[in-house]
Amino acid sequence: MATKKTTTTDYSEASIKVLKGLEPVKQRPGMYTRTENPLHIIQEVIDNASDEALGGHCKHIQVTLHADGALSVEDDGRGIPVGLHPEEGVPTVEIVFTRLHAGGKFDKGSGGAYAFSGGLHGVGVSVTNALSSRLEIMVWRKDEAGNGLHQIAFAHGDVVSPLQSQPAPRDGKKSGTRVTVWPDAKYFDSAVIPLAELQRLLRSKAVLLPGVKVSLINQKSGDTQSWQYDQGLRGYLQEELAQHGNSQLLIPLFEGEQYANADAEGFAEGEGAAWVVAWTEDGGVVRESYVNLIPTPNGGTHESGLREGLFGAVKSFVELHSLLPKGVKLLPEDVFARTSFVLSAKVLDPQFQGQIKEKLNSRDAVRLVSTCCRPQLELWLNQHVEYGKKLAELAIRQAQSRMRSLQKVEKKKSSGVAVLPGKLTDCESSDISRNELFLVEGDSAGGSAKMGRDKEFQAILPLRGKVLNSWETERERLFANNEIHDIAVAIGVDPHGPQDEIDLSGLRYGKICILSDADVDGSHIQVLLLTLFFRHFPQLIARGNIWVARPPLYRVDAPARGKKPIQKLYALDDGELTAIEDKLRKDGLKEGSWSISRFKGLGEMNAEQLWETTMNPDTRRLLPVALGEFGFDASMARFNMLMGKGESQARRSWLEEHGDEVEADI
Repeated sequence: MATKKTTTTDYSEASIKVLKGLEPVKQRPGMYTRTENPLHIIQEVIDNASDEALGGHCKHIQVTLHADGALSVEDDGRGIPVGLHPEEGVPTVEIVFTRLHAGGKFDKGSGGAYAFSGGLHGVGVSVTNALSSRLEIMVWRKDEAGNGLHQIAFAHGDVVSPLQSQPAPRDGKKSGTRVTVWPDAKYFDSAVIPLAELQRLLRSKAVLLPGVKVSLINQKSGDTQSWQYDQGLRGYLQEELAQHGNSQLLIPLFEGEQYANADAEGFAEGEGAAWVVAWTEDGGVVRESYVNLIPTPNGGTHESGLREGLFGAVKSFVELHSLLPKGVKLLPEDVFARTSFVLSAKVLDPQFQGQIKEKLNSRDAVRLVSTCCRPQLELWLNQHVEYGKKLAELAIRQAQSRMRSLQKVEKKKSSGVAVLPGKLTDCESSDISRNELFLVEGDSAGGSAKMGRDKEFQAILPLRGKVLNSWETERERLFANNEIHDIAVAIGVDPHGPQDEIDLSGLRYGKICILSDADVDGSHIQVLLLTLFFRHFPQLIARGNIWVARPPLYRVDAPARGKKPIQKLYALDDGELTAIEDKLRKDGLKEGSWSISRFKGLGEMNAEQLWETTMNPDTRRLLPVALGEFGFDASMARFNMLMGKGESQARRSWLEEHGDEVEADI
C-alpha cells in the first residue's frame, strides 16, 4: 500500500495544534506579561496580597529578595483556599496556579471573595507559574481536617510536590500565604529584577492601603525597608512634588473621595475614586493613577475622567464669574497642563488594554471619575473664590500662550492656500498637533462620523469605493485619481520620497486616521491607503502622523446583574466576543440572556456609537503606523511583493506558506 508523502506546505488535520494548560503562555509570553525582566510576573503575586489588604483582611505584606535569585511574597490574609474544588475535584490552590481564566476575581456577585480587584483578564499568577523554573506556596489556613499549614510546589508550571497538609505550629501565624518564585531566565531579556521599580511599586501599595505595612527584605545587600502611610495620597503627592522641585503650590491641595451607594444610578455600590490634585506654576508635574491598586503608568479612561471633571468645574467657575477675556477659548489641556495628581479609582469590572494592565479601557470610568470630582471642585472653588480666581488665571494664561503659538504658525502658512475638497468637513481648531483627519470608508459612515465627531478638532473626508493601488503609479500621475487628489490636498503635504526635503509647514492635521469597516473589504481599503502613504508620503509614517482606527465588529447588550446595571459591551473581533461571553457566564448570567448584534459596516453605527467606540480620544482604540523592527528596506520589499503587478508568483508562494495563519472574517 502506497503512503502519501507530505510536504512542508501541506495543510491537513495534523497541522492544527491545540495548546493546553499553560502552553500558550510559554509559547507567547509577550502576550501575557512584559518580557524585559520578571518584575511583572512578581507584581501578579504582590497584587494578590494587595487585594487581600484592599478587602480588609491583611495588615502586613512582606517581600523578600533571596540570595539565589528567588523572590517571595508573604501576607497575613485569609490564605488561598486549599480544599478540593467543587467542580474540578483538585485542590483549589493548584487550580489558581495552573489554569488560565481561573481565580477569585470572577466572583462578583453578592458575597464574592473580591468585590474590587485588579482586573478580569483571569490569567494572573498562573502566568507567574508558567514562566518560573520553580514556584513554592505555603498557606496558613484551617481546613476541615483541622490542619493549618499547607505546602505545594511547581516546576515550569507543573505540580512536582502535591499538596501536603499538617497541623500548624502553635507559635506560628494563624492565616496567610507565602509564594516563592524562581523566574525562568530564558523567557526574559534580563533575569534581574530592577530594584528601584520594585521599591516604587511596593511604596505605591503602601500609599494606596493606608495603615498597611509593606516591607522589602534584600538578603543580597542585607537591607530592609518598610513603608506605612496613614496620610495616604496627600502625603505621597507632597513628597513626590518636593522631589520634583515643586514645593510651591499655586493653591492648596484639592483632595476628595466619593463612592457610589446602593441607590446610585448607572454605577455599582462602592465604585468611585479618591484623588489629590495640585497646581504649580513651574517644576515637573507628578501624575500617578491606579485602578483597584494596580498602577496604570499609561493612564486611561479614569485619568480622562479626572481631566474632564477638573476642566468642567474650572470652566463653570470662569463662566459664573465672567473671567474669560474676549476671543479666548479654554480647552481641557489649559486646565490640565500644570496639574499634578494621584488618583485611585475603584471599578467593579475593570477592562485593561492588554494583559499587562498599564492602561484602563473601561468606558464607564470616564463618567464615573468625572461625576465624582467635578461637583466637589465646583463647590470648593466657589467656597474659596480667591483660590478659584488664581486657578482661572493660570488656565487663561495657558490658553493665551497656546493661541499665540498657533498664530505664529498661521502667518507662516497663510500664503497660497489650496482650495480644499468640497466633501471635506473640516474642524474649527488651528492647532495642528491636536487636529485629526478621519479618512472614512463610504458616504453613509462619513455622515455618522460628521454627526458624531468633535467638530472642534476632528475633520472628516469620506472616500467612495476602493482607492487606487498606487504602488506603481508615477508621482506625476497621482493626481489624475480624484480620491488621492482630495486626500493630498486635505492633508496639505505634497507626495515625496523617503529622502526628499519637503515642506511640512502646510500639514493641516497631526493625526491622519484610516477608518474602514471591520471586515475583509475594510482591511483591503486599509492596505490600499497604507500603500499610498508608504509609497508616496513616507515621511508622514516616519513622523508618526498615520494611524488606523479600530471599530468594533460586535455589540453585546447584557442585562442588569447584581450590582451592575444594563451594559453595552463592544468587541473588536471573535476573540474578544468569546472573552466577553466567558466573563458574562462567570458573572452568573444565563446562556442566551444577552444579545449580540454584528455591525456589517460603519454605516450601521449611529453617530453616538461611532463616537463612543471609535472616535472619542478617551475610549477609542487607535493604532499608530510605524516601520517597526524590519526597517524601510525590508518593508519596501514586502510591499513590492504584496502590491506589485508583476509579483503574482511570489505572492502565491507567500500565501501558500502563510495562508493557514490567518483568521479571515469572510
